[in-house]
Formats: sequence, C-alpha cells, structure tokens
Amino acid sequence: MTAEGFLEGRRLQMARGVLLQCIMGGYPPSRFYGSDDGDLALVADPKQIHRLPWSHPPRALAICDADELSGESSPLSTRGQLKAVVARYAAHGLAPVVATELEFFVFAANPDPTQPFRPPVGLDGRREDGQSAFSVSSNNGLRPFFTEVYECMAALGLPRDTFMHEMGVSQFEINLLHGDPLLLADQTFLFKHLLKEVALKHGLTVVCMAKPLAQTPGSSMHIHQSVVELDSGRNVFSDEAGEPTAVFRHFIGGQQAGMADFTALFAPNVNSYHRLCHPFASPNNACWSHDNRSAGLRIPASSPAARRVENRLPGADANPYLAIAASLAAGLYGIENRLEPSAAIQGEFEVPENLSLPCTLHAALERLKRSHLAKELFGSEFIEGYIASKSLELTSFFDEITPWERRVLAAQA
Repeated sequence: MTAEGFLEGRRLQMARGVLLQCIMGGYPPSRFYGSDDGDLALVADPKQIHRLPWSHPPRALAICDADELSGESSPLSTRGQLKAVVARYAAHGLAPVVATELEFFVFAANPDPTQPFRPPVGLDGRREDGQSAFSVSSNNGLRPFFTEVYECMAALGLPRDTFMHEMGVSQFEINLLHGDPLLLADQTFLFKHLLKEVALKHGLTVVCMAKPLAQTPGSSMHIHQSVVELDSGRNVFSDEAGEPTAVFRHFIGGQQAGMADFTALFAPNVNSYHRLCHPFASPNNACWSHDNRSAGLRIPASSPAARRVENRLPGADANPYLAIAASLAAGLYGIENRLEPSAAIQGEFEVPENLSLPCTLHAALERLKRSHLAKELFGSEFIEGYIASKSLELTSFFDEITPWERRVLAAQA
C-alpha cells in the first residue's frame, strides 16, 4: 500500500483463504475457509508500524490483525489466537510472561537448492568447519553482517539479551528479553524478517529451517514461560517462601497434557522431525526436569522471582504466534483443571510411553486430528483448516523422490 493510502486510513482487505495458504502457494478446499472465500480486514497494530532501516528507498512494515468484516478477530488468525489466549489468562487476573530463544544458520548464497548449504567464506578466506561454538571470535568473518543486524534491531526497537555462536556450523542464537507474549511474538517475527533481509544485502542466506544440515544440531525456538498476577506482578509460580506453588505444578501438568496433541503446531514441517529424531538437546518428549536439557520441559536454574518453564519442543521454523499460543493455552488448561504433572526426571532416563511425542509430521497431524483438546482451545475451524493446509504440504513432499532413495534403494533387488 502507498504511504498516502495508509495514512488516509484506507482499509486493506484480503481473501480469507490466504490465512490457510500452504508453503508451496496452494490452498486446501474452500470449505475450510468459507465457500465464498470472502474478505478479511487487515487492521494495523499502531504499536507495530516500523520504518525498515535496511530498505533503500524507504519502506515501512505494519503488523496487522486479521479481522472479519463484522469486526471480530478471525479464528484463522494465529495472532488473533494468541490474543485470545492472553485474554483468557486476564479473566483469571493473570498475565503470562514469555521469552524466546531463536537459533538460525548463516550460510553462503545457495542459488541451487539441490546443493547442500555451506558456511560463508570468512575474512581469513576459509569456511568455518564447526569448531567455533561459543567462541568470542567465531563471527569475525560475518562482522559486517552482524553489525548491521544490531543496528537494525536498535532502529526497530528490538531489545536483545545475549547473542552467541551455537553448536552448529555457522549457527547462532539470540535471546530476546522476556515480556508480553504478543509483543514477543511480534518481535520474533520481525527479527526473522530482519535477518533474512539484511543477509541478502550481504550476499548471505539466513536459514530458519529446523534442520538444514545433516549430522549437525538443529535450530530451536525455546519458549520460556512464567505467569504473574495482573495487579501485583508477582510470579505465581513461587510462594512467599520462594518455594514452587500448586499453580506451577498445574501449569507443567497442562503442558504435558497438550504437548503430544500440539506437536504439529510446534513442529510444523517435514524437516522439523529431522531435528527431533536426532535430538542434540532437542528432546522429543513431554518429560519435565530441573535444568536437564534432555527433557522437553526444562525448569532453568533461577531465583524464585524468575521461576519459569522452558518449552524446548518448538523449532526455529515454528510460527511464533501459534507456538506461544499453544504452549500458554496448554499451561492455562492445566491451571484451570488442576492437573498434576508426572514425577520430575533427572540424569539419563527412558521416556515413558505416555510422555513420548509423534516423530513424523504425518503422525503429528493424525494426533492433532483426534485431539478434542486442540479443538476446545483453538476452535474446530482453525484446527481443521491447519490440518488441511499441512496435509497438502505433506503430500507435496511425498510427491518427490530424495537423493537418498536414488542412492541407496535403486540397486536393491
């Protein structure tokens, strides 16, 4: 839209079915979004209108809510779903607080998708070989890129906590500061967009796939969650003596009750399960533990005021609005129904069958299809539409034969 049209308040409308567009560009049958495929109104959030500092000539981006023309939020909108979850907490006098940790890879340009990703050439003329995890000098070859990333983050008002080189080859992680869930989802979305745009300016490719390299750790989007009283701001996971509360236990119980049903929301792509099946501290389970990275739900070491639950299942490829909404909705379900968690695990452990999670996109979608909980918390229209869109993507994947199949199976009798 032109700046003039935007400033005049001209309404921007979009076909309802676009909210269910799959990643290849197609759509499920129209019955999933209304046979007429009528319009939605895109309503800009006045707090999320940004001049894009990397863009010349100047451009701006406005994050919008997708509302029905009658005025209410569209049930197909993931941002609307997150706002509804936050409102349900508020009805109890509570407010969730979250932070996201986003991992990503920075690669050289990759114009041929049949070729593997490669790290960029550094200032020393060499490509990183995987020995730079947590090194203070690991990003020297990418310093111009990261300098502009930091500058653009500051210009967009994106506060950052820590930035580090992660375990993978040319893999990095940013920790965003904790705060309001909708704000953090917006910030995570903006940061991913920023990364990709700035990378293109530097002849690089930023990849937020869950598992872009074989035999290398994948990329997660861990979600740290706590709940405070609306009035006082007190963390309800800790009592006055600093001990865990019943609300804390019930929140974990709700997380455990929802993780298997919601796996397809946290791990939305075929590639997501490469990360989960070869864990590298990306656990595919609903166990919980104090400071054990093998558990899907980790309680980081912290002061009582900062007591929180880290959901380690979502990948970097997850929709931040939907992943945060699903995780918080499960926790509130546990609080409302006073669900008790399993016993905490420590050290080496075997995952009990009732705490194991789907390990393929097909299995995750089948579990979501059978989930009464998902439809109760997000509505049948959203869940059925999501499954229809993701099923199209899965079918498209099965329509291709991979190099592994040609290499290994062609010679079989």
